[in-house]
Amino acid sequence: MSFPGSGLAKGLAVTLRTMTKRSVTAQYPDVQPDLPPRSRGVIGLFEENCTVCMLCARECPDWCIYIDSHKETVPPAAPGGRERSRNVLDRFAIDFALCMYCGICIEVCPFDALFWSPEFEYAETDIRELTHERDKLREWMWTVPEPPALDPKAEEPKEIAAARKAADKLAAQQAAEAEAEAAAQDAEAPAQDRDRERPETPGEGT
Repeated sequence: MSFPGSGLAKGLAVTLRTMTKRSVTAQYPDVQPDLPPRSRGVIGLFEENCTVCMLCARECPDWCIYIDSHKETVPPAAPGGRERSRNVLDRFAIDFALCMYCGICIEVCPFDALFWSPEFEYAETDIRELTHERDKLREWMWTVPEPPALDPKAEEPKEIAAARKAADKLAAQQAAEAEAEAAAQDAEAPAQDRDRERPETPGEGT
């Protein structure tokens, strides 16, 4: 059974307990917050990896990704080959006024062209300025943190293993070509020495 004024007494008790504790207020923006490694701030674009597959734009539930491209003809890499066509990126923009930061575009990108950046200070006074074109998205890439280190006992990623295998194969091929060229030069040297040492016969050189 409560007595008159018990609620006031409880409120004062809470106030007194709070007054004796240290303040945990972060004085933003003077003190920047300590964000977790996987914070979702803004999306950065690594343009070199983008193949204009349009998968991110199709899967975006807010339809806030705008992509324009055109096709160019690539000449054959070897004589007798055929020409190929490739997509060239003209525009890549994200409207952060519509984006709900679900991260689907980053998850579905098969070529690692989109990344999360922890930067969150990009408020604008004009809502139209929240549409970031590819130049602005490229600038956000410099703020993307490095991926966490792998477990020392973890299996090597398939991409790195394939790249290392290709590099080792190319290095072995170059070494074999260098040895063959050196052997050819060594074989030509004695023949040139014999030509220099061979005495001239009468009438030779006239």
